[in-house]
Amino acid sequence: QVQLVESGGGLVQAGGSLRLSCAASGRIFSINVMGWYRQAPGKQRELVTTITSGNNTNYADSVKGRFTISRDNAKNTVYLQMNSLKPEDTAVYYCNAEVSPYGMGYWDYWGQGTQVTVSS
Repeated sequence: QVQLVESGGGLVQAGGSLRLSCAASGRIFSINVMGWYRQAPGKQRELVTTITSGNNTNYADSVKGRFTISRDNAKNTVYLQMNSLKPEDTAVYYCNAEVSPYGMGYWDYWGQGTQVTVSS
């Protein structure tokens, strides 16, 4: 079994910053892509950003220049630094990881989600 545990969400004023963390634990041989998704009330879950094991990154246009993803492979942890937050960033943020438990194939795992609320 693999677990993803997120932390760092909360309430912040517009223009503020938050840092999310997501630690993977359990049966892990390797992790390929890690990423963050978000889902606002009444909307579909959307991609925020991803990072490969080689540190190649991809960002949604709406967060480019404001959010930064990073990872610590030794700790199986991915981070999301969110700056210049806007009310439209309010959502539940989910961590995602492509994990190979035994070195044969990758499976998708999700965290439980952490609430980020940006007040205007």
